Amino acid sequence: MDEIKEYGQTSLDNNKKHKKIHLLSIIGEIEGHENVASGTKATKYEHVLPQLAKVEDDQETDGLLVIINTVGGDVECGLAIAEMISSLSKPTVSLVLGGSHSIGVPLAVSTDYSFIVPTGTMVIHPVRMNGMFIGVPQTYEYFKKIQERINWFVVHHCNIKENRFTELMMETEVMTKDVGSILVGKQTVKEGIIDEIGGLQQAMEKLYALIEEHTKK
Repeated sequence: MDEIKEYGQTSLDNNKKHKKIHLLSIIGEIEGHENVASGTKATKYEHVLPQLAKVEDDQETDGLLVIINTVGGDVECGLAIAEMISSLSKPTVSLVLGGSHSIGVPLAVSTDYSFIVPTGTMVIHPVRMNGMFIGVPQTYEYFKKIQERINWFVVHHCNIKENRFTELMMETEVMTKDVGSILVGKQTVKEGIIDEIGGLQQAMEKLYALIEEHTKK
């Protein structure tokens, strides 16, 4: 219970399949190198990275289930978590509940297979420049490189084409006072970002199936 309270993580090992599943919940805002505002729900990347390393190292852990309901957050740290999840040798499945916005998109597609509930949403938009920054060409080039990294990761971990992802990201008529797109449930599947509509039962069943395939190999 302390692990759930402190890190939003736990092990699921009392099941009929006799498999040990590590549950990782990514909720609220992705907290990076700076603390988020007091009272804000956050997922701390310095908590997540060691746990993912433990999942990879633990011979008893069979797979990883990632539950996502995030508004986004620190781009660099969110992408680092996504990269680490995608590099795991063990089967992984993600489930989007509520929303997976901004940097939550790479997180949702970082697993071997992804689900979203029918009412789940994804917000796709360019990297935002918040706070103080130096208005010189080097700064804009830096943000351009970050955007390229995010785009590359997404298109290489799902079935959407880069030009279509860019179109959704730069849409000007969908979001009021902002640039980007809001996709709901089956739209994310239609666009090739998420693999399937489903809930916890479907996500668990798929993860068990991937573990069985992995074990046979």
